[in-house]
Amino acid sequence: MNYKRSPIEIESPEQYGYDKIKHNLSESSFTDMRLSDLDISLDDIVLAYGDHLGKPELRGLIAAEGAALHADDVMLTPGAAAALFIVNTVLLKPDDHIVVAFPNYATNLTTPRAIGCNFDLLTLRFEEGWRLDLEALAQRITPKTKLVSLTTPHNPTGVMLSEADLRRVVELVEANGCYLLLDETYREMAFGGLTPLGASLSPRVISISSLSKSYGLPGIRMGCLICQDQTLMQQFLAAKEQIFISGSLVDEEIAFQALRRKSAMLDEIRAKIAINFEAISGWMSAQSQLEWVQPQGGVVCFPRIRLDLPVNLDTFYQLLNHKYGTWVGPGHWFEHDRRYMRIGYGWTSRDTLLAGLNTITQAINDARQD
Repeated sequence: MNYKRSPIEIESPEQYGYDKIKHNLSESSFTDMRLSDLDISLDDIVLAYGDHLGKPELRGLIAAEGAALHADDVMLTPGAAAALFIVNTVLLKPDDHIVVAFPNYATNLTTPRAIGCNFDLLTLRFEEGWRLDLEALAQRITPKTKLVSLTTPHNPTGVMLSEADLRRVVELVEANGCYLLLDETYREMAFGGLTPLGASLSPRVISISSLSKSYGLPGIRMGCLICQDQTLMQQFLAAKEQIFISGSLVDEEIAFQALRRKSAMLDEIRAKIAINFEAISGWMSAQSQLEWVQPQGGVVCFPRIRLDLPVNLDTFYQLLNHKYGTWVGPGHWFEHDRRYMRIGYGWTSRDTLLAGLNTITQAINDARQD
């Protein structure tokens, strides 16, 4: 495996230092929770090895989200990143082929590259509303394709697959004998109705999710992979056992107790996201320097500085970070032009969000070259 660190990890706010950032608009999750916010008790936990698939009661809660899914269709992992790593390393060899939506969350790109498999990027374009082109996907699938890797709602753009398009993708992978790796980390943050949990639609679909983004619980490292194919699940379990044996019983118990009051938690979370989304939408409408495709879910968007604005991008980011104390996810985190930036609008308060957004305008003005 040829491991290489990604810019999104090297330059992440936790590596740079939260104390150095005034307006943190780079986060891709809801506000980080405190244990005291959750009203849970951990006193009765026995600190032993746990069920290797993960706490059965927690897996049952997760499986209940999908029709015909069972607890044994769910495996808990230390965050979604571990689930993505396990799926890629189980299914892919160097001479295999994968089709990956692009741009994408870094792990969905870096792990297949580390394996050395053949790679096709399914490029999503701003001018096309970051829409998935189903015909282009169908043309890229070959007899050597083992995996199609998509995210919905999409990171970093916030666009979503419709249920009709999701079902068409499932038909494509079934017809071609490959698998769909569907990163659904933001699924419960969709602005409209929820699409079906991907893994509930076919044994050829592997759903990935976590409690990091939608619930603001990245510190407990609780993710999951879901798949109806029990033979494949045994391979995933073997991989987990060789890397981790089992998960943290503390993390699993926190996740279980949190998800038992899921409905109330999500009501509060969605209410705050709606407030912040209204704020950023209003700001986008009132300014003329950036343009975007309005997201349909999640807590991130991927606007760009208008192409006709003569801006020194090095100067812009230098000023934004060090003069104004504002952090965003620059385009190079996603292998895109640095005119693009991922802005997270769900992590911080409305006032801090608006203050940070206004510094983007100021930094663009300061870096103009006309």
